[in-house]
This record gives sequence, C-alpha cells and structure tokens, in this order.
Amino acid sequence: MRGAKALIITILVAILFLAILSGASASRQGRKIPVIFDTDICDDIDDTWALALLLQSPEFDVKLITTAVRNTPSKAAVVAKFLQTVGRTDIPIGIGVQQGEAVHRQQAWIEGYELSSYPGTIHRDGVQAIIDTIMKSREPMVLIAVGPLPNVAAALQREPRIAEKASFVGMHGSVRLGYGGSEKISAEYNVVAFAKAAQKVFTAPWDITITPLDTCGLVHLKGQKYQKVFKKNSPLTAALIENYRAWQKEGLRRSDKNLSEAELNERTDQTINSRSSTLFDTVAIYLAMSTELVEMEELPIRVTDDGYTKIDDSGKVIKCATAWKDLGAFEDYLVDRLTK
Repeated sequence: MRGAKALIITILVAILFLAILSGASASRQGRKIPVIFDTDICDDIDDTWALALLLQSPEFDVKLITTAVRNTPSKAAVVAKFLQTVGRTDIPIGIGVQQGEAVHRQQAWIEGYELSSYPGTIHRDGVQAIIDTIMKSREPMVLIAVGPLPNVAAALQREPRIAEKASFVGMHGSVRLGYGGSEKISAEYNVVAFAKAAQKVFTAPWDITITPLDTCGLVHLKGQKYQKVFKKNSPLTAALIENYRAWQKEGLRRSDKNLSEAELNERTDQTINSRSSTLFDTVAIYLAMSTELVEMEELPIRVTDDGYTKIDDSGKVIKCATAWKDLGAFEDYLVDRLTK
C-alpha cells in the first residue's frame, strides 16, 4: 500500500514538474527578442527597408540602433528622423566609428533636421553603447548587423566578453552564389569593405547566423507586391518611399551630372513607381526570428584577406541560409509586415 502511495506521489510530482517546465517554456516563447541593430544605412536603400521591417516586427525588443561606416553622425540623423516619424523615439541611437564626412545619398531627406532634436537617447560613442547594452542585459542579446563591421569589431576589441552574452546575425558573404545569382562567388561588399573587421567578428566565440548573397541577393519586390507597399502611405511606408526617392535621385545625379532636374525626377519616378532595389538586408531581420523559409547549412567559413567567405575546414562553423525554400512566401511576408 505504501509503495502504491509513493508511486502516486511520484507521478503527481512529475506531472507538476512537467507543467512548470511547460509554463516556463511558454513564457520564454512569449518574450520579445532583445536586439541591437547595426546598420550602414544610406549607402544602399535596403537598410531603410530592413529598419522598417525591424520596427514592424513585434517579436523584437529593439534596445539600440547604431550607425556604421563613413559619416555616421549624419546617418544617425536619418535613423532619428525615421524613428521620430513613426513614433519610436523610445529606441536609443548610437553613433558608430566615423570615417570622414562624405555626403550620403539620403541627405536630402534630412535637410533641416537636427540630430539634437531627437527626443530619445543619442550615444556619441556607439561602440561603447553596444558593449554596455549587451553586458548589462539580463538575457542573451541578438546583434543584427547589415553592413561592414568596424563597430562590431571595435566592440569585440574593447570587450571580448560580449561574444559570451550575444549571438550574431548578419547580411554578409557569398558562399556558392554571387551577386544577381551568379554561379561565381563574389567578394560581398559588407565583408570586403572592412575585411579585417569581418575576420574578427567571424572568429569570435559566439553563435553566428548569416544570409549570404545566395539568399539575400535574390530579394526584390515588383508588380502588385511592390505596389501594396508603395501605395500604403502609412507614416512608415511614406518615410520609406521618401528615402527611396532621395537615394535613387542622388544616385542618378552622381552617375550623370548632365541630367536636368526634370530628367532626374522623371527617371527617379520610373524606378520608384514600379519596383524596389535588391532588399538584401531584410533577410537578416527575418533570420533573427525564423529560418522557416530558408535552407540552413552549418558550414566552416573563413574570411579571406581579400574579402571572400570561403568554405574551409579551418573556419568557424556558421549557420548559413544558402537557399530559399519559398522566396515568394518571404516576399509576401515582407509586404504583409510593412503594410499591416
């Protein structure tokens, strides 16, 4: 009899323990993912699309956005105005390592806007802000980087322990396919622009997930999918398209200085009224929350001195999104998120 009672008690305790575990698991699943977003916004327009997707993703708790490469204070003003436009001034902005004061292609969008007018927090030392945000977090952070990596490499140099408290998700490299789906691999810009920084990041002891050109280089919106975003005219999509217009027009101006203002406007409209550019960076945002629509491989990746990401047994094993299971479904997901 005692044995039967003991067995019943043991079973009840086990059931209770499993229920507690189940509840804890559900609680974890219900939590937002704490993220830092490091972006070279304004060099290509896909960063702005990625920023919009990030802000439209309720799965994320965005702790910090840092600007990378070249005129990082001016880029921070673009981020600040965008966040202010969509009512997200709760998000701190960090100014990353600066290389010069070049005028970027989205400068026209911030004419008359002062970074000092941003109601939220501005960190003048974005690298330290990355370190502090990660080290003070009570739970593991996800660092999403969609540009060259001088900020992240500098953070690792100052405080190597960030790799113990964060994982890394990036838009970097070319594993089997190059730009435009070419069967010849490319020295992808985000890697080759600062190859030494990429080497430091790709050998750090953290979990790494990347979307190389094999997947991110195939993402475009056109037809009805693009028109749904183009015509939505919410504060977020309006700011997105305004930035696309500024970026496209300035690119045309730089490529042909003989174009009149009327010709610039006409050619700009021809593009932005019909299709997006390649939306590389949006895939990194997606990978920070899901891998459902992509084929993932764990591959040893070595960053070469000339900026290639080669499969090499001497490299660190990295989770790579090397093919799409359903690219059309990702496009639908992107449109739905941006227009909801």
